[in-house]
Formats: sequence, structure tokens, C-alpha cells
Amino acid sequence: QVQLVESGGGLVQAGGSLRLSCAAAGRTFSTGGMGWFRQAPGKEREFVAYINWNGDSTDYTDSVKGRFKISRDNAKNTVYLQMNSLKPEDTAVYYCAAHRGGSIRAALEYRYWGQGTQVTVSS
Repeated sequence: QVQLVESGGGLVQAGGSLRLSCAAAGRTFSTGGMGWFRQAPGKEREFVAYINWNGDSTDYTDSVKGRFKISRDNAKNTVYLQMNSLKPEDTAVYYCAAHRGGSIRAALEYRYWGQGTQVTVSS
């Protein structure tokens, strides 16, 4: 079992940056892929980024490519999401999740979820 706690959200102006962290507790953290998802008010939860177990494979949704970077430090049991050039449309609650197999972009393929951290980008 894995427990996940996100942090690092906040209010930022458009063009600014934030770094989200996801601290994990659990024996299997370093052996599994991790993902970031986000959910804006009135919208479905959407895939943002994925990183495999050792960090040598990543994937991003098109709208954040070139602006966001996912990374992980297995020694610290932590996954990060560096978000640069933020836009108002990036405003959402951001969740990290532990991938259990299957499609890396499907929320149903993630077994454990954090409580989320709010990111608000003002124009």
C-alpha cells in the first residue's frame, strides 16, 4: 500500500512557476510509475504527466509539453512536478497517483491517490 501527500500548490500570476511535490510512504514506491492529474471545477480529472519507476521514461499531455517537467527522487520517496509559464487554464486541483499497470493516461489505472493540492493562476 502507498500513501501519497501532495504539497506546493498556491496562487501565482500567469507566467509564473510552481513546483509540486508528492511524498510517498510505502514499500513499493520505487518500483512503480507515478502520475500527476488535475481537475478543474466542473471538469473531469485529466492526465498531466507520468514518470516510470526509474525516471528514464516520461509522458505529458500536449497542453503542458515544454512547460511542465515531472521528476522523481526514489531515495526521498518523492515525485515532483515543475510547472513553468503557468496559464490561467492550468488552474485546478492537482493530484499525484501511483500507477498499477495498463494505460498511463487513464485515471482508472492508478490505484492510490493523494488528497490534492490547489493551483490557481491569475491573469
